[in-house]
Amino acid sequence: MIRNAVGSLMGLIGAAAAVWSPFRAWYDGRPGRDYRIEELFSGSGVTTDPPALLGSLLLPFLFAALLTLCAVLRRSRLLMALAGVVVLGVAVLWMVRQGQAAGGLSVGADGQGLGAGAASAFGAGALLLLAAAVMRGRRRRPRGRDVDLEPLPRPAAPEPDPRGPGDRL
Repeated sequence: MIRNAVGSLMGLIGAAAAVWSPFRAWYDGRPGRDYRIEELFSGSGVTTDPPALLGSLLLPFLFAALLTLCAVLRRSRLLMALAGVVVLGVAVLWMVRQGQAAGGLSVGADGQGLGAGAASAFGAGALLLLAAAVMRGRRRRPRGRDVDLEPLPRPAAPEPDPRGPGDRL
């Protein structure tokens, strides 16, 4: 029970960090909400056209947060791990596309290069996967009726007749 509670708390923190990450700077001071989802899957790569809020990187992170809530309510390790894979998958795919568009990625202390939003997305995905590993999940019940699977005790052997074998009628 404690493992499920700790895993659920870790998962909810990870989901909150994932949803918060598009509002922080991802690359060269540009927030994650300024990247289109379609740009991750198109051949053109990352462009400077700003999308609508729900057409940005926020949408897959909201989906991952919904998966996390379902995982907490159902105590499902699989759903929690799937949420972590979604967050990490989007972050890695964005990183590949950004690297293609910029000709490489850099990390700088002056606001240039990778920002805190990308780092929090990677951290959130890792935290969701860790939460799935910590959770115990549901206990499995045997299928069918609730029957004990232990063998029944053997009946005791009958006691011999104290009168002896010849005294019976």
